[in-house]
Amino acid sequence: MSFTLGQPVTEFTAQATNNTTVTLSELKGKKAVIYFYPKDNTPGCTSEGQTFRDLYADFQEADTLIFGVSRDSLKSHENFQTKHEFPFELISDPDEELCKLFDVIKLKNMYGKEYMGIERSTFLIDREGILQHEWRKVRIKNHVEDVLQAAQALG
Repeated sequence: MSFTLGQPVTEFTAQATNNTTVTLSELKGKKAVIYFYPKDNTPGCTSEGQTFRDLYADFQEADTLIFGVSRDSLKSHENFQTKHEFPFELISDPDEELCKLFDVIKLKNMYGKEYMGIERSTFLIDREGILQHEWRKVRIKNHVEDVLQAAQALG
């Protein structure tokens, strides 16, 4: 399953850090960035999260919520969040429900081994729950800045 730009994102509810539940319909009226990353405490994922953290105030000014998603457990997420002082919630998706909804599980190759894993991807949803931007196969350098500009441009 995958969404088309300009179309509504399918309703979802997911468990996140700090005993929060994220439900798409409850985000109405705010813009939301949902970024998928492979694993807590790995160099690329840490760097990406830190950049979202460092630009968090700018995202808040743009009235945009941020949620990070991986298959890691809530406990792993809470340790990762605390260690790097992320001011946004991390969604745990061990059953890959959200990953499948956004079609981010892809065949990957590391050290000659093929496996199914999360392809680093980011989605920007507007105040009405419509998918406005998607970034797939993300390269971290300047990515968060691009997402921020897109969020600011949505007004």
